Amino acid sequence: MPEFASAFLRTLSERGFIHQCTDAAALDARASSGAVPAYIGFDATAPSLHAGSLVQIMMLRWLQQTGHKPIVLMGGGTTRVGDPSGKDESRQLLDDAAIESNIAGIKQVFSRFLNFGDGPTDAILVNNDAWLRGLRYVDFLREVGRHFSINRMLSFDSVRLRLEREQPLSFLEFNYMILQAYDFMELNRRHGCALQMGGSDQWGNIVNGVDLTRRMSDAEVFGLTTPLLTTAGGAKMGKTAGGAVWLNGDMLPPYDYWQYWRNADDADVGRFLRLFTTLDLAEIARLESLQGAEINEAKKVLANAATRLLHGEEAAERAAKTAAETFVEGGGASADLPTISVDGGRLAEGVGVLSLFVEAGLTASNGEARRLIKNGGARLNDEKIADDSRQVSMNDIAANGAIKLSAGKKKHVLVRPN
Repeated sequence: MPEFASAFLRTLSERGFIHQCTDAAALDARASSGAVPAYIGFDATAPSLHAGSLVQIMMLRWLQQTGHKPIVLMGGGTTRVGDPSGKDESRQLLDDAAIESNIAGIKQVFSRFLNFGDGPTDAILVNNDAWLRGLRYVDFLREVGRHFSINRMLSFDSVRLRLEREQPLSFLEFNYMILQAYDFMELNRRHGCALQMGGSDQWGNIVNGVDLTRRMSDAEVFGLTTPLLTTAGGAKMGKTAGGAVWLNGDMLPPYDYWQYWRNADDADVGRFLRLFTTLDLAEIARLESLQGAEINEAKKVLANAATRLLHGEEAAERAAKTAAETFVEGGGASADLPTISVDGGRLAEGVGVLSLFVEAGLTASNGEARRLIKNGGARLNDEKIADDSRQVSMNDIAANGAIKLSAGKKKHVLVRPN
């Protein structure tokens, strides 16, 4: 990686964000001479983003921290089409009400990472539905479509891989890259946007946007992508066996978010500290050099720092305290553990332990709960469960007024009667 003059590219390079750039030298010169407006797009396919989007969010944060202007583009228009990048099949199409609801949920995360306002480096949030919804089809084909070569579009991974695997690719999805390229041009015209950033799977879409903006607006703009990010174990970032690691607190409690980072693989700690925290690089180097059991202290630092960025200082401290009470002080049952309510009448009659583990979200099915018990990984009030036909009742309620269920050593849920 070259030595960059601009604080922006130097920071991204040192922390491992850069994979490809359309013209790194020219972008470096531009970033050294003044504020660069740059954007990343987020489609509204769910009510929350998950941890897989954090690399992009952190890039926007570093963009602002080094003196440039972040543009958060919400894909109110492109969500109606669906991005084929990295997908084996078409996305389910959402109606307008669902898209608006999802955007409302997603928006709340960005204020944790960015400062919004009207200043030259203040972040802004834009919805591409503002210009996509009103497009006239024939006019769009004549003015924009003529700049795209079908031969070239077929060569990009988002299309080529689907076709090679003989998986359906609708004409609707095929148009996505044209719409994303048009977004870049519109953002350049409206807000002077000079840079689009995204994951490596977006490279083809980004290059198309750079080319279209040059052709139609005669403007010099740039594209930059991050490496494909997986865990050391090969898992996709932001996914666990229990589901997505959501960023909205109402979809994943801060304690569970803290645990996600605390449970990182030893081999991921240094990389995750550089990407997902703002800790000094020298301190990160010290932490990732820890060996043996000491690496667990680095994982706690990672969990605290990542949770603090998203949920705030108080939530991070509470999650760390809950973990300490649960794991260090002899298997306690902290009141801040994830909690579910179960009807007291059901508990009076007795609830099957298998179905209770599923209700608590500790297993995905009765079969998985049965296997967990057979392998010795299921506990009730810190006692190993030996019988998968066991009934859980009011008699199991501990002095704190709850029943503690555990799957392995790190997943715990309190069951409280209502």
